[in-house]
Amino acid sequence: MSVSKPPPLLQIKNLRRLMLGPVSLAANAGECLGISGPSGTGKSLLLRAIADLDPHDGEVLLEGVRCRDLTPVQWRTLVGLLPPESCWWLPRVADHFLNGLPVPLEALGLAPAILQEPVVRLSSGEKQRLALLRLLANRPRVLLLDEPTANLDPANTKRMEAVISEYRQTQSVAVIWVSHDQAQIARVASQHFTMVDGQLQEQTMERDV
Repeated sequence: MSVSKPPPLLQIKNLRRLMLGPVSLAANAGECLGISGPSGTGKSLLLRAIADLDPHDGEVLLEGVRCRDLTPVQWRTLVGLLPPESCWWLPRVADHFLNGLPVPLEALGLAPAILQEPVVRLSSGEKQRLALLRLLANRPRVLLLDEPTANLDPANTKRMEAVISEYRQTQSVAVIWVSHDQAQIARVASQHFTMVDGQLQEQTMERDV
């Protein structure tokens, strides 16, 4: 008697958007797919299409459920995008965390007092670390990370990588991580793809021995 294999956590079928695609890809629970490539090749377009923020052709499925079978709010809660620059719609940091913090602030090198700060006084690096916490508070099943550490120093980059890795492993989520940093992709990803002319090409992973 054959046992049916469960679908990948995230499945992308013939996705197209402007100069992007067709892209077909699958990510299982606990996997991190790293994507690199020159600017303007479609990496951010891919993440925005997966998050259903832009019109696109093709299908994206979460645990076998099609994107179009969920409401936009449901999909974007389960498939969460962290863009390079986050948007903040309330004046004070604490106003964005009414249901508490998913990870202690100290894990990202932030002091508790930052919750009382006006958002306008935050640095770009502080905003990015807090945006990750805000995203994780939704308990997404898939993380779409677009250069999440580009504005951070090495110490805070290490903290971000550690928090994301722990969430990926403990919550059995899938991660798609866009980065220009080849060393970072080698640290965080289980598979590596490059984006060339709107197409993904799988690369051999190179790791330190």
